[in-house]
Amino acid sequence: MNIHEHQAKDILKEFKAPVSKGIVIYSAKEIKEKISKLNYKKYVLKAQIHAGGRGKAGGVKLIENLVDLEKEAEKMMERTLVTHQTGPEGKKVKRLYIEEASDIEKEFYLSCLIDRESSKIAFISSTEGGMDIEKVANETPEKIHTKKIDFTREGPSEKDILEIISIFKFNAVLLEEGKELIKSLYKILVEKDASLIEINPLIITKDKKLLCLDAKMNFDDNAIFRRPEILKLRDLNEEEPAEIEASKYDLAYIKLNGSIGCMVNGAGLAMATMDIIKLYGQEPANFLDVGGGASKEKVTAAFKLILADKNVKGILINIFGGIMRCDVLAQGVIEAAKQINLSVPLVVRLAGTNFKEGKEILDKSNLKISSASDLNDAAKKIVKAIT
Repeated sequence: MNIHEHQAKDILKEFKAPVSKGIVIYSAKEIKEKISKLNYKKYVLKAQIHAGGRGKAGGVKLIENLVDLEKEAEKMMERTLVTHQTGPEGKKVKRLYIEEASDIEKEFYLSCLIDRESSKIAFISSTEGGMDIEKVANETPEKIHTKKIDFTREGPSEKDILEIISIFKFNAVLLEEGKELIKSLYKILVEKDASLIEINPLIITKDKKLLCLDAKMNFDDNAIFRRPEILKLRDLNEEEPAEIEASKYDLAYIKLNGSIGCMVNGAGLAMATMDIIKLYGQEPANFLDVGGGASKEKVTAAFKLILADKNVKGILINIFGGIMRCDVLAQGVIEAAKQINLSVPLVVRLAGTNFKEGKEILDKSNLKISSASDLNDAAKKIVKAIT
């Protein structure tokens, strides 16, 4: 789950990390009421969307007086921002963040995240703050330092912390501030079940203070049940309606831009199904994992989600029945197809528990369903059916 910058900064404040003062508004009319909380004569106005690249898209403005602040806020509110992370459809701005402007002397990059490959916590630091870290990694990888540490309740050791921030070459005072920041980020990651915390840029101000100028945080969806304070920060305006609907049924669904809808059980099998669709020249319309123990109701909901996507020209169902029974899936598909007029080709590959019974249910349904003997056969058939 993602949250907004202003929410991430509130969490940073809670854990004693240095951030500038700011206010969030949902209407330009709120500025006069809330602006007294800020002391500066210059302000930074920031669109709050779940995407990077806001500055290049006109979503970040430096403002020098209150009159201009109100004018720019009026222009920015409800505007659709298109960045390299939003896709061509962009995201509509529903809230703005106004913070005190900072005089920047130096910019750095700092992040920590769960490294699943090593089962460790990785800290990434770079002197190239304010830039896309992917670009830095490609063009000047020597300017990126990665330190992976084991999870401990005590947090990173003094040696680990010094190794993480050594690339910044802080003076004695800033070194102590940097140490405390690393400890704060680690505590947030562990105590709030965050999967990523990114500070870009981390700055030194001209009066020699360390400050988190921008902040991004992601959280582990699987741990949200024990973090109600984080769940409250969820902004449904930033999510695909179909993905919101999927979450009601505990379905792992991500909308993509292709034309072949996929229904699969198991994340690995879902990825393999998407790969083989691409191998045969088409694009998947979604990632959809119905899980190992999906009920008939869950399968019905999944099928409806796929069919609700107007880009879908065909559907590939690929089920390996372990915990999940193929006959239960077949019943769900039939029920959904009866409720929604099925007008696109459907190819089904079933294997595992009760696959014969499932195939028999589908064969007797009088629906236009093609059976496949294996995944390769299924991919060939659905691609051929839509081309």
